[in-house]
Amino acid sequence: MCIFCKIVAGEIPANKVMENEEFLAFHDINPKAPIHILIIPKHHVENFQSTPPELMAKMTPFIQEVAKKLELDKTGYRLIVNNGEDGGQEVMHLHFHMLGGAKLSWPYLAIEEEAKKYM
Repeated sequence: MCIFCKIVAGEIPANKVMENEEFLAFHDINPKAPIHILIIPKHHVENFQSTPPELMAKMTPFIQEVAKKLELDKTGYRLIVNNGEDGGQEVMHLHFHMLGGAKLSWPYLAIEEEAKKYM
């Protein structure tokens, strides 16, 4: 069972922001912005690439409601999903990072030598 499934099961505590029968939003324990929320489906889905479109159709309004609850819908936020090892996914359970609460920068995201291959 992955760490996010253990959070859903109540085996690991989380600072919850919002939840319903299908989704959970909680504070990241290693925040990268003043507001850093993780949003997950309660049912295990490994990554975005394997996510059924029907799940995203349900998850989108939940994510939008989290933004409203945190008043990020008024100021703006960044929504990130890492997919697979090269995409930076560390927990193999679909999760979105919602970051906000400040003007966010955009750092260089690839190792320079690797990035040059695609330029």
